[in-house]
Amino acid sequence: MARELGLFERHGLDVELSRELGWATVRAKITHDELDAAHAPAGLLLATAAGLGGVSAECLTGVVLNLHGNAITLSQRLWNAGVRDGATLRDYVRRRKRPVTLGTVYQWSSHSVLLRLWLKRHGLDCESDARVVVVPPSQMVAHLRAGHLDGFCAGEPWNSLAVMSRAGWVVARSAELAPLHPEKVLMVRADFAERHDEQHTALIAAILEAARFCDEPANRETVAETLARPGCVGADADAIQQSMRSVYDFGNGRIEPCQGFNIFARENASEPDERKAVWVAQSLVSSGLATAAQLPLEQCVKTFRSDIFARASVLAQAGPLATPGLISTAA
Repeated sequence: MARELGLFERHGLDVELSRELGWATVRAKITHDELDAAHAPAGLLLATAAGLGGVSAECLTGVVLNLHGNAITLSQRLWNAGVRDGATLRDYVRRRKRPVTLGTVYQWSSHSVLLRLWLKRHGLDCESDARVVVVPPSQMVAHLRAGHLDGFCAGEPWNSLAVMSRAGWVVARSAELAPLHPEKVLMVRADFAERHDEQHTALIAAILEAARFCDEPANRETVAETLARPGCVGADADAIQQSMRSVYDFGNGRIEPCQGFNIFARENASEPDERKAVWVAQSLVSSGLATAAQLPLEQCVKTFRSDIFARASVLAQAGPLATPGLISTAA
């Protein structure tokens, strides 16, 4: 939306957006200096800085892009078999004596954390009762429909697409599982932030203005229609709007009020403060995806740069944006 609203141009930036297949690709391109910046799961930032599962690179973030935004979806086959929640899923697995296969978008992400902690909360073991596999977000629904997955944890619009196609139903949202948890961040290499401090700060300022625009209820239809374009997410606009509305369709007749499925600017969402860094690090450890030795809190906190955020906040236009004419660009 920063591009579409002309905010990059207004801050003197020439930004080329690159759509990537999955988070492993984003990590590799940041690590090898093929991307200057990327929106990324907060856990990916810490995993890259610590060298978990690959080459390490000193990275940081100067802005959190959103809070919440994910959900756990289970297949319609499980619903038809009597599964209604975590407890009945546990009973189903124990009766069948075979693990279910569940998808996540990246090993060190909030999706993996939320899925593993949800399973653990309901007495399900992540090794013997469930097989957790990494699948690109855009392929989740197809694998669910084909029977390769019994469920997944992903962001929108993939949960709503599963519901709309009657391939699955939502059993839990991340807002319920971990209230106000940080989700995506703008991830850059530390040397990029140092070499291009002025441009990096301007980039964050544009994003802060776009975040305020996205948080305004009156603008969310525009946001969904923009993201539905083939060059962006390329999914059905109605599915994208599900996470932008005040009600949410869980599937199988359950429709409930849903304030704050996605939070872009409210609740001090954008500041990469110590509390958010600690949540990400401790959640990766408590879910078994890392050890405390691999993610020392002092080092993790240093990757969340409130000082850069503060400088960018000064540059950002104060107050909510009006709706200017959109700039149409190809991706």
